[in-house]
Amino acid sequence: MQSQPPPTNQRLPGTGLCIVVPVLDEAATLAPRLLALQALRQRGARLVVVDGGSADATQAIARAHADRVLQAPRGRGAQMNAGAATCTPGVYLFLHADTALPEGADQRVLDAVHAGALWGRFDVRIASAWPALRMVGTLINLRSRLSGIATGDQAMFVRGDVFRALGGFADIALMEDIELSTRLKALARPACLKPQVLTSGRRWERHGVWRTVLLMWRLRAAYFLGADPNQLALRYGYRPRAS
Repeated sequence: MQSQPPPTNQRLPGTGLCIVVPVLDEAATLAPRLLALQALRQRGARLVVVDGGSADATQAIARAHADRVLQAPRGRGAQMNAGAATCTPGVYLFLHADTALPEGADQRVLDAVHAGALWGRFDVRIASAWPALRMVGTLINLRSRLSGIATGDQAMFVRGDVFRALGGFADIALMEDIELSTRLKALARPACLKPQVLTSGRRWERHGVWRTVLLMWRLRAAYFLGADPNQLALRYGYRPRAS
């Protein structure tokens, strides 16, 4: 997908932060998530929400709290690419709708990039009363530090010029975060920011903690062995859009 080598050692073009949030049928919880980002908007961040075809009031809620609301083909990769395409050069932060940023996240990201990072992510904590999920979050952070691979629930960020030079996220049904991380890692290790984003534990709680962990390990292993992301998405419980 890479069209030309990204300018890894050039001065950062622009200093703005653009937060891209892909959504699908998130009306029940979206308003407080977006309200939590208003302080970042007041400090200059741009907030772009990209809907994948919600059947509820997601878009109406987003319009009240975002700088721009778009509709794009369903799939996080396609939605995040559409949002990033509306952002000016600077730094792009990709935030899942069920994930909350830590205090001062905007400045921490910009500080990391101005210190030389091309991309990075936050540590993650899973919101749940289940003690096992605290351990899962710790293991996710440790694995990410050791492997140099980030996942979407860690709020990945990347210099806009690097993201565009690489062609953005692959338009695949699952593992778009792993795929982009792999290409970014070939350029530089990620900045691993210790402040924790807080992500929903709803999937683990609904399907069982260790059952979900084992499923995710199997899917990642299958992906690295060349399995079709559409088939992996079905096994994960996603319904890929029709080709």
